[in-house]
Amino acid sequence: MSDPGNEQNGDGIDPAIVEVLLVLREAGIENGATPWSLPKIAKRAQLPMSVLRRVLTQLQAAGLADVSVEADGRGHASLTQEGAALAAQLFPDPF
Repeated sequence: MSDPGNEQNGDGIDPAIVEVLLVLREAGIENGATPWSLPKIAKRAQLPMSVLRRVLTQLQAAGLADVSVEADGRGHASLTQEGAALAAQLFPDPF
């Protein structure tokens, strides 16, 4: 059985990245500048926390997401302006 967090579609894009971008876009539309907690993002994206953290690390390295994690492990994430622009192009009407 394969790990859904590591599968890729025919375009070579990890579906977990696509899902997290979509969820973060929805978060930006619903909450504006207020970032969502990592557990809320994981639940909405239906991803294990380990996969979410890997994806957020990749998005942050690409300048597409802002991620903050406290010493106790709690964290929040949101799209950067660049990430929001990309997500708007990919998902013009997410609802």
